[in-house]
Amino acid sequence: MDAFKRKELITGGFMLAAGIAYLLATMSLPRKSFIDAAFVPYVLAIFMCGLGVLQLVFGFRNAPAADSPADDKKGEVSEYGTVIKTLALIAAYIATLEPIGFPIVTAIYLYLQFIVLTPHGQKIGHVTYAITAIISAIVIYLIFRQGFDLMLPSGVLNI
Repeated sequence: MDAFKRKELITGGFMLAAGIAYLLATMSLPRKSFIDAAFVPYVLAIFMCGLGVLQLVFGFRNAPAADSPADDKKGEVSEYGTVIKTLALIAAYIATLEPIGFPIVTAIYLYLQFIVLTPHGQKIGHVTYAITAIISAIVIYLIFRQGFDLMLPSGVLNI
């Protein structure tokens, strides 16, 4: 078994195990109705399990042949950089969520995450990313506030 296939299988196994653990933890949450505070954790747990299964299925398939070892190393470095940048953005998001507020911090986070996830050879669409991030943050805030009747930190907007 080559290293690529082994990494795919290990990743799939960990994702499936994390999904099952998250699902078991979610089952201990009290339920009041179909859509309540436990609804989103159930959905996330099911998606995590599904992604783990898909990762395992694709891991059992044959790995594509690499053009050269140098290309593999360059791809790994950029993937690690993307992961590190994403983790830093998540940490900053969590740290600034309460004082600044959900709508503003979410829009900024999404915009920066879009930039981080843009492939290296592709041009960054700043206007498109900004509009998408702002609209997404507003829609998510309104869904939670009006639809689920759950308060999200409004911060400086005080809405």
